[in-house]
Amino acid sequence: MIKKFLVAICAAGLLMTGCGGEKNSAPVEVEQAKTFATIEDDLGRKVILQQKPTRIVVTSAGFLEPLHAVGGVIVGRPDSKNKMPDWAKDLASVGAVYQVDVERLLSCSPDLVILNKGMNEKLLPVLEENKIPAVVVEMKTYDDVKRGLKNFSTISGDEAAGEKIISDMDAEIKNIVDKVPKEKLRVAILHSTAQGLTVQLDGSIAGSIAKMFGWENVASGMTPLEKNPDAAPYSMETLAEQNPEIIFVTSMGNLDEIKSNMTKAIAENAAWQAIGAVKNNKLYFLPQDLFLLSPGLHYPDAVRKMAELIYPEKF
Repeated sequence: MIKKFLVAICAAGLLMTGCGGEKNSAPVEVEQAKTFATIEDDLGRKVILQQKPTRIVVTSAGFLEPLHAVGGVIVGRPDSKNKMPDWAKDLASVGAVYQVDVERLLSCSPDLVILNKGMNEKLLPVLEENKIPAVVVEMKTYDDVKRGLKNFSTISGDEAAGEKIISDMDAEIKNIVDKVPKEKLRVAILHSTAQGLTVQLDGSIAGSIAKMFGWENVASGMTPLEKNPDAAPYSMETLAEQNPEIIFVTSMGNLDEIKSNMTKAIAENAAWQAIGAVKNNKLYFLPQDLFLLSPGLHYPDAVRKMAELIYPEKF
């Protein structure tokens, strides 16, 4: 009887422990992988970053200062004659802004690439193929810059830094705008290159700043160029009909040469001389470092520059 009882106990024990004598344990919940950040970029893409990026490559020199200011760690940047802070000059080059060298970019071993909207989207497939996350950013208008700063501070993990910079810029710009008389000036913004002239719309840097002052851009509503949504075709006839009170000129190329060519064109064309802005000597050339590429953190300087050209006595 005792032997049968012991056998029964052993059998019960085997049933309780299962196959191989291992004890059953309560189900263990597998912790899902946490993500560092999720960003919606300026192409409307949702970009998920699993970890904080520590090797960032940017394809626009205009991204360097804003990203660095919020603590982003940059290891690669494009070549540029403008917007190159001293601390960035020794970073690895990924080639020209308009033609990024993919091999150089990949050799930086980036864990994030920040692409310039309208210029570098063609790099997305090769980055996806190499499993490198990319964020597409546009920085033209002041709203663009503020949105970009918020995304950059999310990338760096220091959102408070971005908020502080934006708050300081907002206050500085408001102070400048408040100094300017509330006049509905009619302005035209021309962009001069070696290929000729175009007219800048409200989405351009200069156009967006003119809008801050409540000035009327005579080109508002014009049909933009197919490959440039912030510009429209130039027409001397149209400009004469619009008869702006102020003309601003942004430029790409040798500024002295551009000024000389425009001065000559005005002197030789009676239509130019009939425009109010020209007759009253209200034609102004805007500095390239603030109006050719995005001024970024220097947006208040660009706003001040445009204001003081028209109202020097206020500044």
